Amino acid sequence: MDTHSILAFTLVAAIAIASPGPAILMALNNSLAYGARSTLWSTAGNASGLFCMSAAAMLGLGALIISSEWVFNAVKVLGAGYLFYLGASSLLKKTGTLAPGSQGPARVNPPSRWKLYKLAFLTAVTNPKAVLFFTALFPQFLDQHAPLVPQFLVLTLIFILLSALSLSLYALLASQAKGWLARPVFSRWVNRVVGATFIGFGAALLSLRRQTL
Repeated sequence: MDTHSILAFTLVAAIAIASPGPAILMALNNSLAYGARSTLWSTAGNASGLFCMSAAAMLGLGALIISSEWVFNAVKVLGAGYLFYLGASSLLKKTGTLAPGSQGPARVNPPSRWKLYKLAFLTAVTNPKAVLFFTALFPQFLDQHAPLVPQFLVLTLIFILLSALSLSLYALLASQAKGWLARPVFSRWVNRVVGATFIGFGAALLSLRRQTL
């Protein structure tokens, strides 16, 4: 791959990654609820999920999802259902994102590192937009006369690093606003906004249309 292709891909990927989505929303929520360090595990889960989606695109599963309406709809409904679950869980919380009146390091029932990782991983792999994005974007930057696997790995690594950087920056910004949002009234509204946004992402995913080849 030439330098121009790598730089062009990096720019396109950075713009796509910076756009708010379920992974960024999860990073913001985890940072507010459990501290910025907790997002290390959700970021790792998201990176693992993105790697799986890139591998799926490389193996041709992206083309299968595009070409098969049944597979496309099944993956879409699964992903939307998971986002609805996350949204409902946030809306039904009886306490705020942070403990009432907490301005310090107190957290509300922090989940295990494995759970933080798993939730982020599932968010990534149940979103068909990721594999469709890789399937549509990667071929435009590949040198068809060179080995494809190393090129896929390079593009995937760039995408994952940019995603991790983006999630970390969002988490740090959220942690800076934590003291203000820790007030009970704001904390409850954070849960409502997060829950409604997850549900909105799920509804948007359901409206996603299959692109015919």
